[in-house]
Amino acid sequence: QVHLVESGGGLVQAGGSLRLSCAASGSFISIDAMGWYRQAPGKQRELVASISSGDSTNYADSVKGRFTISRDNAKKTVYLTMNSLKPEDTAVYVCNARVTEWAGLYPKTYWGQGTQVTVSS
Repeated sequence: QVHLVESGGGLVQAGGSLRLSCAASGSFISIDAMGWYRQAPGKQRELVASISSGDSTNYADSVKGRFTISRDNAKKTVYLTMNSLKPEDTAVYVCNARVTEWAGLYPKTYWGQGTQVTVSS
């Protein structure tokens, strides 16, 4: 099995910064892509940013220019650096990964448990 563990969430003032981390562990051949989603109460889950195995990135319009997604292959970790945070960024941020597993017929998608980000005015 593959496990994803997020860290780095917390409470921050508007205009501040946070760096989220998501580490993958378990038995797998490769991580094909990783991303960050967020969800607030009463809101639909939203893709914030993603990064492919070829380092191609994608961002939601609401975070472009403020957030940066990156990865460390040796650590099997993806990061989300969040700058100029706004109250509207308040949500549970959840990591996901598409993984090619040993003995697997096709890639599978896994989700972390989430980390809370709260931005105060």
